[in-house]
Amino acid sequence: MLTTEPDWEKLDGLLPAVVQDALDGRVLMLGYMSSEALQHTVETGKVTFWSRSRQVLWTKGETSGNHLVFVDAALDCDRDCLLVRARPAGPTCHRGTDTCFDPPGDDAADHGPRPELAFLAELERVVRARDLERPEGSYTTQLLQAGVKRIAQKVGEEGVETALAAATGDREELLEEASDLLYHLLVLLRASDVDLSELLDTLRARHGG
Repeated sequence: MLTTEPDWEKLDGLLPAVVQDALDGRVLMLGYMSSEALQHTVETGKVTFWSRSRQVLWTKGETSGNHLVFVDAALDCDRDCLLVRARPAGPTCHRGTDTCFDPPGDDAADHGPRPELAFLAELERVVRARDLERPEGSYTTQLLQAGVKRIAQKVGEEGVETALAAATGDREELLEEASDLLYHLLVLLRASDVDLSELLDTLRARHGG
């Protein structure tokens, strides 16, 4: 996992650990890890910290169930700060927000700073929620109920319309059609039980990591 040993002595056996969403790059929270906490994280696959107030190990989500599933970790150049990549299984913050940097509230406008491309992962989460909940009146629900063949047909139609918009040089139309194409592709992936992260893994493998 780590190619060099962290400098545990610099900060009396504890290092700050910045936790990042492995899919969309958002910073989820900041905690502190001891050597034991890092080892426990790697062994269990659940991000674990050292509680400075209680002086004990604590695994994120041990009470709420909203674990941070460990992916990997890296050290900064001075070996005194950890970057931990994880996949959140629910809201990270105890207030119920996705990250500890989001203001409270469910309004999308209240979200804290996030990478631009993180919206694709957010849209995938919305599509997943529509699939699980199937709210009436939702276009996504209608597509999912229609089945993979119908969704695949829509992807084909949107692909043709995107290509035509590009061929005619209509920039605004291209943006509209490309947005429709990406949305319908995400719905098709969901209907086919394929995660966006799997698609990214395939792209990464094709381009040498």
